[in-house]
Order: sequence, then C-alpha cells, then structure tokens
Amino acid sequence: MVCVPQERCEDKVNSILNKTLENLKIKRDERSDAAEVINTIVKTISMHLRRNTQCFKEVEELRTGSYYENLKISNPDEFDIMLAIPVDRVNVNPFGDDGAYYSVELKRGKSPWQKFQVTGTLSASKMLEEFRDEVKKCVKQFPGDVTDVTTKKKGCPAVTLITTVQSITISLDVVLSIMVKSSWPPFTNEGIKIDGWLGTKVKKEYKRMPYYLVPKYEGRGNVEHDGVLAKDTWRVSFSHVEKAILKNHGSEKTCCEKAGARCCRRECLKLLKHLLNLLKEKDSSFDKFCSYHAKTTLLHACCSRTKDSDWRGSNLSHCFQLLLNDFIAHLEAGVLNNFFIPTQNLLSAPNQLKCKSLQNILMCTLGQGLNSNFLLTILLTGRLHAFLISAIILRRVMFYILCPIVFH
Repeated sequence: MVCVPQERCEDKVNSILNKTLENLKIKRDERSDAAEVINTIVKTISMHLRRNTQCFKEVEELRTGSYYENLKISNPDEFDIMLAIPVDRVNVNPFGDDGAYYSVELKRGKSPWQKFQVTGTLSASKMLEEFRDEVKKCVKQFPGDVTDVTTKKKGCPAVTLITTVQSITISLDVVLSIMVKSSWPPFTNEGIKIDGWLGTKVKKEYKRMPYYLVPKYEGRGNVEHDGVLAKDTWRVSFSHVEKAILKNHGSEKTCCEKAGARCCRRECLKLLKHLLNLLKEKDSSFDKFCSYHAKTTLLHACCSRTKDSDWRGSNLSHCFQLLLNDFIAHLEAGVLNNFFIPTQNLLSAPNQLKCKSLQNILMCTLGQGLNSNFLLTILLTGRLHAFLISAIILRRVMFYILCPIVFH
C-alpha cells in the first residue's frame, strides 16, 4: 500500500468523474434520430389541434425538460413538450396555502372554454380530458411511429405517448398548459433569488415573462377549498425560466463559451441525477425523489456560491461534493423550497422517514464527509450495490472510511 498525496487523489477522482460524465453522454446519432421522430409527432399533434378544435386551436409549442436543457443523461428516452394556450381574460386565485396551486376563473365574454367551467371555475380535469381525447384521435392516424398512449395517471398533467426509435423505447409527455400574460403570483415575490448570481436586470427580464399553469393537483382530487375541488385546479410552472437560467448560467457572460472559462454547474447536476438514479434502481422506495429535487438543489446552490470561480471545471470533485452536501442538508431538514415559490416544500411528498433513510445512505457512503473521494468513485462507477446489499458490507465500507485514502 502506498499513501497518495491529496492533490493526486483529487486528480484521480476528477478523472473518474469526467469519465462517468463521458459515459452518460447521449450518442449523437441516437439524439438526432429521436429528435426527428419526436418533432414529427409534436408537429402533427399541434396541427391536428389547430385544424380540428376550437378550444385548443391557438396552441404554442414549448419545449421543456432535461433534453432541451442539455441535461439529459444516458439515453434520449424521455421528452417533455408543453402545448400552451395563451389567455388574457382570467382571474387566478391560490388554492391552499403553499402557493403552487391555483383555480382559474374566466372573465366575462365569449370563450370556447366556457364548457369547461364548473361553478364558475375553469375545470382542469375536464379540459385535460378533452385534450387527451384529441391527442388520442390524432395518434390513431399515425402510420406506426407511436405504439401506445399510456393509461391516464391520477393527478398527471401529461398525455404520455410511447414510441420506439432504433430499439430505444421513448416516452413523450405532451402537457396541456395555459399561458398567463400577467404579473407572477405574489407567492413568487421572495423566490428566484438570482440577484447576486445573474443580476437584478436578468431577474427583472425573467419576471416580465408570462407564467404557465398545468392541470395537476396533489393528494385527493375531491378535496375542496372555497367551493373548488382539487382535481379542477392548476399548478404553476416556470419551466421556461428554468431552461433559460440553466442555458445562461454564468455570473460572467462568457462562462462556458469559447472565449471564456468552463464551469462545472451542469456537470455537477448530471452527476447528482445519476447518483439518484442508481439509488432508485436499487431501492424503489426512493421513487418519490426525482431529478427536479436535484435541479432545485443546484439552483439554490448557485445562489449561495454565485461566482463562476466557485464552480471551476478543474474543481469538479470538490464542487460535486459540496452540491451533494447541500442535498444531504435538505434531506436532514426535510425541507427543499421551490426555487420560485419558497412557501412550497418539495420534500413534503416523500415522508420524513424516506428523507432520513436517503440521507443516512448518502452519509454512510460519503463517510460523513471524511475522506469520501474513494467512496464517490465507487458510487459513480455504478457499483452502488456494494452499499445496499447488506449491513455487513456496509460496515466493511465504513472501515475504509475511517482509514486514510489509499490506492493499490
């Protein structure tokens, strides 16, 4: 055994993390083939809605999600498309106390949406039902690209289509949304704290953008507040702003451009998503934790460590460990505030027991912050099973944690 200096240790871990990222890259031909098929499907659905419906004839395509943020890992197997309908004359009122869900009332005047009203409220469930029927009508006309429309999931705002491209099964979530061209809800006033990171001017530009509402509710659909059922409410979405932030993420305009230095913000997020996927593959009880938790953790971290120099590409291992520590801290507190709506806790769905369980596994595998590079290497090369098979193996790993890092 030979003791290795910390610098060489760091270099070795950086090398392994970069190799992991390289392995997570989507192949160019797979990306191109998948995008071509998905674009054709989306264009066909949009055309069908514009030509054959009154309610959805003004749809606009909004491409969101990890693929369009260049954050997709491994395979081009999931796409998210919002089909948004712009509205001008609506009243939007909060449903519940967390600021994420809203009821929508049409103002006076003729509207093809009047048939979706229930006791004066625009019913998200009724509108989504008709939208789903129209998408299914359109899909029936496809020559075989789309093989299936999945069964409707409770509370899900998307119509999910399944297709196969070059032996890769791809799911496309077509999400109905309404575009509201007015001031953001008051619950967002204390959110999106990017002033010290991207600047006050950029923040003002984002807040002048419209916001979107999608037909999604949480919990039981028959829960009622002020005469409105949960199933008839809408959840606010700022996915277009998230996409813009992640694409232009530097405190300096030249960050990650040819003329500028590279940061590792996006790489850290990909690694955290990969780690979560490994954990979920080994333990399905962690399914409530998703990539959105990882993304939100990164956005908060960028507001704490605001400079591009805090995220130097050459410091990937250090930066990733800091981000992982941030995620563990959120799990320990059982609180991860929505980046735009700080009154909403994104960790309220996974119960506190699951948060603690995931926290403990991460703490064990990281050695509670002590000499964790060796364990990160094991985690991110996919050999996660060593930590989850049995307590005996876990205790052996803890033995290595308590010893100085050595490489054979």
